[in-house]
Amino acid sequence: MHLLTVAGRKSGRPRTTPVAPIRVNGHRYLTQAYPNSEWVKNARASGYAVLARGRRTEKVELVELPESERGSILREVPLQNPRGARAFIRNSLVESDSPDGFAAAASRCSVFRIDTSGF
Repeated sequence: MHLLTVAGRKSGRPRTTPVAPIRVNGHRYLTQAYPNSEWVKNARASGYAVLARGRRTEKVELVELPESERGSILREVPLQNPRGARAFIRNSLVESDSPDGFAAAASRCSVFRIDTSGF
């Protein structure tokens, strides 16, 4: 688990939430497991965040993927984070815990690529 801190889109104050990045083809991604997540709205407004794990912190850019690119990333969620995948089912974002079930939810689940190249 990591902690993601993003500036609030209205207050500008830092907001922190736990996240579980996944790695696909050498890139890290964050996926939305809860509908109408505030961190997603804040990430869209800001585009930048701080990602922390233990004592390590890094400033990152969060690049939202278009719907057409989300399926291949989402199919990795149940493979890399089976426990976390349950939240997608519990929140009715996906219908089954299979990789195909997750890929089919691309229109309902936001996916952000974590980019550190600009820092």
